[in-house]
Amino acid sequence: MKCTALAAAFGVGLAAMAAAHTGVRNTAVLARMDNMTAMARQMEVLVPMVRGTSSFDVERARAALNELAALSEASVDLFRAPETDPRTEARPEIWENFDDFEGRALELAALARAEAVGLPDTRAALSPVVARIGESCSGCHEIYRLEN
Repeated sequence: MKCTALAAAFGVGLAAMAAAHTGVRNTAVLARMDNMTAMARQMEVLVPMVRGTSSFDVERARAALNELAALSEASVDLFRAPETDPRTEARPEIWENFDDFEGRALELAALARAEAVGLPDTRAALSPVVARIGESCSGCHEIYRLEN
């Protein structure tokens, strides 16, 4: 049930992200948005595996987790400068509390990377991993992402 809600949220989120990118003029903001879209795409690999709507492939899951870790780490530098654009989805709180934002991004990266290394070759093992990653993403979005 939790994974179904998570999958639906990511599907809606990706559609909204694609629409939000239209008309973005600030290249730094666009790069941040592209990074977040790439992170969501990694979840699009993982969530269907958990739900059983795509076949489980441990190597593909590990690759998605490693890519998610790299993208999360990259987000720190992408958000370091308080760039803005009328189409941005970033709240000013990111820069008011950048240490927390950075900590959350690096925590997600560490979680994804550690899970990639230790991921057993079973669909059941992936489910709690995806749930923890989803909670991490949602926790950051609740504080630092504008609702458009």
